Amino acid sequence: MIEIARLQKSYGDRPILDGVSLEVPQGTVCGVLGPSGSGKSTLLRCVNFLEPFEGGEIRIAGESVGYDHRDGRRIPKPRQVVNRMRSECCMVFQQFNLFSHMTALENVAIAPYKIKGMSRRAAREQAVALLDKVGLGPRKDAYPAYLSGGEQQRVAIARALAMSPKVLLLDEVTSALDPERAAEVLDVIAALAADGMTMMMVTHQMHFAREVCRNIVFMDGGRIVEEGGPEMLAAPATDRLRSFLRHLRLA
Repeated sequence: MIEIARLQKSYGDRPILDGVSLEVPQGTVCGVLGPSGSGKSTLLRCVNFLEPFEGGEIRIAGESVGYDHRDGRRIPKPRQVVNRMRSECCMVFQQFNLFSHMTALENVAIAPYKIKGMSRRAAREQAVALLDKVGLGPRKDAYPAYLSGGEQQRVAIARALAMSPKVLLLDEVTSALDPERAAEVLDVIAALAADGMTMMMVTHQMHFAREVCRNIVFMDGGRIVEEGGPEMLAAPATDRLRSFLRHLRLA
């Protein structure tokens, strides 16, 4: 579902992604691990084309992201094509970014109504179903200020699902939450994984990564240092991953 080949991304003279190649099969969850500044979040932002990139290629369901390739040249895709692909590859951020003046239901219903052309009634019915799916049916009329952090993040996930995406990108979605609220959000993500949603997830939740992710990549310095199944967290092959895991356990 996601194919990344030799991805290059820099900020000025500073390389952020240096030849990253990765595949995520349909219906699987890929966990992306690494220290701060390793390029994890930038990788997800490139997949969603929130960040342009200088080299390499990203494909989602066989379609090139951001650029067309003709005669050895990269040609930027038209804005409407980029926007359509973003709606098929939705991103959930560390911060919840809900509209504060809208209820949970309105936050989930607005994009299908405004962007996909769904009727207002159908969008609201879908929003109710999705809020039920993430365990927030009784809170559908609450405004973000009256929701806990975990509840707000679950609304943000429901809002992404309202676009019926092919891929869901999750960028440290539990980092701002206490352990109890984080567990609520992780339960929702585990249920989505069981339903066959294709996901890339930047996380420091090692237990969750072992239980839910089919493949895991460990990044450092803009490169993939180690890649494998969940078992690599129990028996890492590189000193760098061993050091990273040791520091996590001490934290």
